[in-house]
Amino acid sequence: MTKQIIAEQLTRIADSLERLAPPTPATPDLNKDTAFVWHADQNRLQSIPNVNYVDISMLHGIDRVKDTLTDNTLRFAKGFPANNALLWGARGMGKSSLVKAAHAHVNKEVGNSLVLVEIHREDIPSLPDLLKILGKTNRNCILFCDDLSFDGEDDTYKSLKTVLEGGLEGRPKNVLFYATSNRRHLMRRDMIENERSTAISPSEAVEEKVSLSDRFGLWLGFHSCSQDEYLEMIRQYIAHYNIPISEKEMHKEAIEWTHTRGARSGRVAWQFIQELAGRTETLLD
Repeated sequence: MTKQIIAEQLTRIADSLERLAPPTPATPDLNKDTAFVWHADQNRLQSIPNVNYVDISMLHGIDRVKDTLTDNTLRFAKGFPANNALLWGARGMGKSSLVKAAHAHVNKEVGNSLVLVEIHREDIPSLPDLLKILGKTNRNCILFCDDLSFDGEDDTYKSLKTVLEGGLEGRPKNVLFYATSNRRHLMRRDMIENERSTAISPSEAVEEKVSLSDRFGLWLGFHSCSQDEYLEMIRQYIAHYNIPISEKEMHKEAIEWTHTRGARSGRVAWQFIQELAGRTETLLD
């Protein structure tokens, strides 16, 4: 077999492999789109053209934290100083919904100039790479991590501490960090207690872990809602979507719904509305 034939065969093999390989995804334009998801394994951002969010006016029972986060986000979008924010507390009370709703609401005021970038909790170690990309754009970016927490011997939190406040390079001025968590200090209580019992210097060990939440200038607490607040959420949804049901029927069925869930929250209220809308053939547009 001549060298020419071997070369031709290798060329055909290479062409075949190239056709089988998936095309290289296009790099999204940070100066064009307004929402992205970070894929650390590919070291790239994916544009999200249609963000799954609810209008901020539809979030009830969290008025104080809603106003605080919206004001903070608006100041940042306009180029003024603002704080990193930790939204912590009860499940289903609208923490992640509020971040997305505040982003959409503020963008209506600033002409879609604010970018929202979601990073998954397991991709926190890749933050330095992501920040290098975000630092190259002139637009302000909110870096969002949903359900952030740390367990066991996980020391990923050290990377996050450096990014939030510290390190030689620091965080780019056009980047703010928002996170949601069920834990105020982002770590289980037994992790903190274990540090106290096993460390040579317990106070220093605990301080190392607890100080992560101190990097957030805003601590916004979300607490389980009362029955009156729960029912008011449902009334607002019913009025907004014109769902045909009487107050008496709504009250009875809504209370029964919480008994099947064992909790009251914004999420439970919305699940009840979906059940009610489906049963009454009402569209939730």
